[in-house]
Amino acid sequence: MEILADDKASGRLDAFLAAQLTELSRSRIQTLIREQFITLNGDPAKPRDPVKPGDKISIVIPEAVPLENAPQDIPLDILHEDEHIVVLNKAHGMVVHPGPGNPDGTLVNALLHHCKGQLSGIGGVERPGIVHRLDKDTSGCLVVAKTDTAHQSLVSQFAERETMEKLYLAVTRGVPTPAKDTIFTHIGRHPVNRQKMAVVNPPGGKPAITDYQVLHTDASTRTALVLCHLHTGRTHQIRVHLHHKGAPIVADPIYGKKSSPAATLPDRLMLHAWKLSFEHPATGNTVKFQAPIPREFLFWTDHAL
Repeated sequence: MEILADDKASGRLDAFLAAQLTELSRSRIQTLIREQFITLNGDPAKPRDPVKPGDKISIVIPEAVPLENAPQDIPLDILHEDEHIVVLNKAHGMVVHPGPGNPDGTLVNALLHHCKGQLSGIGGVERPGIVHRLDKDTSGCLVVAKTDTAHQSLVSQFAERETMEKLYLAVTRGVPTPAKDTIFTHIGRHPVNRQKMAVVNPPGGKPAITDYQVLHTDASTRTALVLCHLHTGRTHQIRVHLHHKGAPIVADPIYGKKSSPAATLPDRLMLHAWKLSFEHPATGNTVKFQAPIPREFLFWTDHAL
């Protein structure tokens, strides 16, 4: 793949390519540059090298190489599978891809076994097929790409949000007010605790938009079942936004209330990716999927859905 910088091109090479190649993260681009899969005017480059009009950038996306002993026979709850995509109901407690503290036992390990390595390579060796992610303790719908073409289509849809819809169910401690609203803030790294995200003042962070609607409240536990519709995909977006409204998600270890929860409340993060729809990368038809509601949610959903 080659990109010819236009007469408005400027800035660092990694930032320029991140804007051009939305299917790749900036960190992934930086890795490709350092490993010389990306060259600038035919020469090895550095992520911080400046881009000027007329520059010729060559990009090679290496094929995914299975990690040694990476495929693991881990049960998966498959909602749909064809030659292009896999849609599954990710289990609560399952990490999506290997990382510090989670070298194996992840969704990627399970997918490498299930798909026999037939996954898109754009995400790199550690994230083959991964188009988007759910937090470890969030359950529900997740789509995986088997081909690079499917990967590029899905990443583009997640970025543009015109053909993609994601609906989540959350149980909160406290009831967000008003009962139906749109939360529009900027979300960025917490200024003190870098492990957390937070609502920050612009131009800091990135815009984050969440529609929510309270579906049911329970006075005895002072909780609420909330339907959330994501219009952007920031890290921990729903968790941060509901905390910002004074109604953190039940059993949220990062953004939850410090006081001990009522004994009757579940001890898992009460966030579930309930429904997912998008245009199928091969057919262009809208496809819709729904992950079964976990038993921990039934106390609330039996009264509302």
